[in-house]
Amino acid sequence: MSSTYIILALITSGVVTFAIRLFPFLVLRNQTNLSSRMQFISAVLPQAIITILVVYCLKDISFINAPFGIPELIAVVIVVLLQWWKENTLLSIFVPTVIYMVLLQVM
Repeated sequence: MSSTYIILALITSGVVTFAIRLFPFLVLRNQTNLSSRMQFISAVLPQAIITILVVYCLKDISFINAPFGIPELIAVVIVVLLQWWKENTLLSIFVPTVIYMVLLQVM
C-alpha cells in the first residue's frame, strides 16, 4: 500500500466519523422538546455503552493462568475509585491505563 492510499483512508475515516457524530446535532438542533423515547435513550445509552465496553474488555481474562486477571481487576478497581472520588473522566481513563500497562510489564 502506498502512503497516499493510507493518508486518503485516514482522511476518509476521519471525515465519516465526524459526519456521523455531527448528524444528530444537525437533525435535532431546532427541537426544544425531545420525545419520551429520545429522553429514555439519552438517559440509558451512556450506561449501556460503558457496560458493553467493560464486558468486552474483560471477556478474555483467564483466572486459571498467571497473572490470574490481577492487573485487569486492579485497573477496574482503580477506575471505580477514581471516578467515585474525583469524578474526572480523563483521570479515570489515563491513570488506570498507565497502572495496567506497568502491571502487565511487571507481572
